[in-house]
Amino acid sequence: MIKLTTKQITLTALFIALGVIIPFVFHQIALSGRLFSPMHIPVLLAGILVGPLSGLMVGLTCPVISFLLTGMPPPYAVPLMSLELTAYGVSIGILIRWIKSPVLSLLLAMVVGRLVFALGLVIFGLFLSLPYGPKEFIQISVVTGFPGIALQLILIPLLLEAIKWAKR
Repeated sequence: MIKLTTKQITLTALFIALGVIIPFVFHQIALSGRLFSPMHIPVLLAGILVGPLSGLMVGLTCPVISFLLTGMPPPYAVPLMSLELTAYGVSIGILIRWIKSPVLSLLLAMVVGRLVFALGLVIFGLFLSLPYGPKEFIQISVVTGFPGIALQLILIPLLLEAIKWAKR
């Protein structure tokens, strides 16, 4: 049985809250969620700072809670995003402990998350009528999502350095 400390539980709850609040703020100031992927940031940080189990919990619950409280993401995207973000949280939590490089770990976790999303898209597409297919997914995921990828690759290592500096 995996036991979490009080600190790990508290940080996981904090990252879940941030995973709902940050995208809400982005939408309130007219910044596109698809463009910047703001929900990814707390999920990735949870995996890095707390571990893969926290990344799993934050990634799995953020899209659901956000949808229930704000109506975002759209209903068809909730299960797909839950799969994708769970993959991000778990993979970054494992990779950062194995590779030790935040940027390389982030890049690999982004690939894993997008592959899981694509797999979910194929599986859900067999049963549901989704508003886009594989071609549109690639465009949304990589081309449209490039600003979000860049934001994550810049912001997360800076935040990690700031946290490391603050602990000294």
